[in-house]
Amino acid sequence: MRYHQSGNIPQKRHTVFKSPEDKFYYEQLFGTEGFHGISSLLYHIHRPTQIKSIGEAKDVSPKIAIEKNVTPRMFKGMNVTPEDDFLDSRKFLMVNNDLKMGLSKPRKSMDYFYKNAECDELLFVHKGSGILKTFVGDLSFSTGDYIIIPRGTIYQTELNSEDTVFFVLESHSPIYTPKRYRNEFGQLLEHSPFCERDIVAPTFVEPKDEKGEFLIKVKKENQITDFIYATHPFDVVGWDGYFYPYKFNIKNFEPITGRIHQPPPVHQNFEGHNYVVCSFCARMYDYHPQAIPAPYNHSNIDSDEVLFYTEGDFISRNHIDLMDFTLHPGGIVHGPHPGAMERSIGKKFTEEYAVMVDPFRPLKITEEALKIEDSTYKTSWLESEDHGLKDRLQE
Repeated sequence: MRYHQSGNIPQKRHTVFKSPEDKFYYEQLFGTEGFHGISSLLYHIHRPTQIKSIGEAKDVSPKIAIEKNVTPRMFKGMNVTPEDDFLDSRKFLMVNNDLKMGLSKPRKSMDYFYKNAECDELLFVHKGSGILKTFVGDLSFSTGDYIIIPRGTIYQTELNSEDTVFFVLESHSPIYTPKRYRNEFGQLLEHSPFCERDIVAPTFVEPKDEKGEFLIKVKKENQITDFIYATHPFDVVGWDGYFYPYKFNIKNFEPITGRIHQPPPVHQNFEGHNYVVCSFCARMYDYHPQAIPAPYNHSNIDSDEVLFYTEGDFISRNHIDLMDFTLHPGGIVHGPHPGAMERSIGKKFTEEYAVMVDPFRPLKITEEALKIEDSTYKTSWLESEDHGLKDRLQE
């Protein structure tokens, strides 16, 4: 992240700051990791602490169906059921102690505010557009955007259509760009596959000076609790710092290529504690005269591998639909489907786009995932099952 300033702020932090009407503004430190992690300072028209009431907590814990998984699996995201409500639409498919992953198909914009008080959120926009409204400004979003929302951000989503689809990741650790692509000052290096120009901060919006009853749904420890506040949460007159939501479009990722097949770490886009997020993007294939563009068989002994397919045709898989998830558990060898390696030879370019998450602790499978599983996937590498492959290759 880089330093950003928006709106009006005092010349010196932790000092008196007043409005033109000689009323105090109220400072808030917005940050993580006990005053050690990155943070921002926000300045409110009203005290941001005015709770009027707190409702009963609603348990939203994912229901685990399989605690210990060693089976390769495919989940058909197109079969996830849409919901009107933004939070109800989140269907988590795979979880561990570091993260939760799934799909969300909300039909309606939010008429309340939301704060995840425990996890950073990554929303990848598979389909749709709209505005993420937050207490530090607005982010317009569209297909292909990663939206990174730090824990504690109060926000609403305004959707432009009823067929929006998000890939959702909730992270118990902060979500950062890869450390190996940053120098000791935090600046992205010249060989990084993206740069600061690709990272879009919120646009400042005039603060809301409103009193009344404002519902903020707060999520913590797999419970959502309704808080009623006495003032509008978007009353920030200015802020500065390093801690804020932002967006990054997958098509601004510049793939690293080589003469022979490059391993997945060259596609890394983000990281958290015990996991990485990679972006597979349209790119030139390997240019050694004998190169095999399809990935080689590998075991991923120390991590599970999840791929979410969002655009184009994926070279290593047969019979993949958009919105599909594939899960390859650590320690179980996987690789291209029958015929994929052969088809890839001589290819010069791919138009594929996919999001990959590699968690370094095993994933548990939820009941929601089993509702949409393609149970034939685990045996899809059997050559005898791909009837007519030779005929198709000859056409």
